[in-house]
Amino acid sequence: MKVWLATVAVARHTPALLVVTALHETPADDFVLTGLGGASFVLASLAFATIGALVSARVPGNRIGAIFRAMGAILGVGNLLFQYADVALYISPQLPGGEGTAWLQNFGLPSCFGLLGVAVLLFPHGRLPSPGWRWVLVLAYTGIAFIAIGYAFRPGLLDPPFGHIVNPLGIAGTFGLMDALAGLGWMFMGASVGLAAIATGLRLRRARGVEREQLKWLALAAAITGGAIVIEVISYFVAVDALSGARSLLLGLGFTVFPLTAGVAILRYRLYDIDVVINRALVYGALTATLGATYLALVLLVGLAVGRSNLAIAVSTLAVAALFRPLRARIQGGVDRRFYRRRYDAAQTLEAFGVRLRDELDLDALGTDLRGVVRDTVQPAHVTLWLRSEP
Repeated sequence: MKVWLATVAVARHTPALLVVTALHETPADDFVLTGLGGASFVLASLAFATIGALVSARVPGNRIGAIFRAMGAILGVGNLLFQYADVALYISPQLPGGEGTAWLQNFGLPSCFGLLGVAVLLFPHGRLPSPGWRWVLVLAYTGIAFIAIGYAFRPGLLDPPFGHIVNPLGIAGTFGLMDALAGLGWMFMGASVGLAAIATGLRLRRARGVEREQLKWLALAAAITGGAIVIEVISYFVAVDALSGARSLLLGLGFTVFPLTAGVAILRYRLYDIDVVINRALVYGALTATLGATYLALVLLVGLAVGRSNLAIAVSTLAVAALFRPLRARIQGGVDRRFYRRRYDAAQTLEAFGVRLRDELDLDALGTDLRGVVRDTVQPAHVTLWLRSEP
């Protein structure tokens, strides 16, 4: 409860800084999106903290409650520090502590990315799938520690948007080492998130009843949040600065969806059948990630061949547009085969029956075949076929 109250207190002070920052944006920037982007992280911090408090109260001993509360506090404090540093360094230089808060805000979002993988691995009961997965936790926490050390002591300038500030605690002569530590940290955390997703897939294959429905909700949340993270990473490398407000808004909303959806699943409140929603989320999440990675790779390759120009962007855009429909069909088929095998087999059976139907002339054989198809696809308790004879 103390962590939740502290997160709420932080969230109360952040909107005032958001308003100041948004109103001082240049006309080239959309101050509404800038303000909404910061507000979305306030909402995300409150969502994590509140769901974490509810899980801890309703399901004592579930470690996901503590992880969510920690993520809520980290996001809330990190967002407050970021907004304060933005105001102190760019709008009101007379405010104290601008450089220090710019240094501190570096640690918020990376830590939450690592903890996100931990939460997925422990979902829904707060326990590992088996003791053999403990090393994935070690990987995630090691990644968080490496990033914290690398960002804290890397000499030189901080990352954008505070790229003109020199790291006050940077250790001279260790830039290569600290940069390598930060890079390894991101790699370890990314690997832990991917392995946690694999563990969830294995759990889903074995799960039955309520636990299976809980894991479906997690798949929906992970697809939405993962898609937002992928878009943020791609846009960061493409360097679309004009859309920074929209990117921040999308990422904040992605982080908000995850605790809300996971909380619904853990607390088991009216677990609806959401197979269709999950199917679409998996398909379009995978499609977005694949097309985004393809676009980024093509921009880089074409740019290397012909130089950085509009031609590289035009060629990459046309290629991605041409890939959309065939890639969507292939991903849809892969998702159906992997996660919805029964429906996929039923569709294949009906398609094969349609082919045979064009060539079959024997009415008795056709009736037998039709009854077999109905049993395989609908699986009724009993099948009776009535054929009306011509008068």
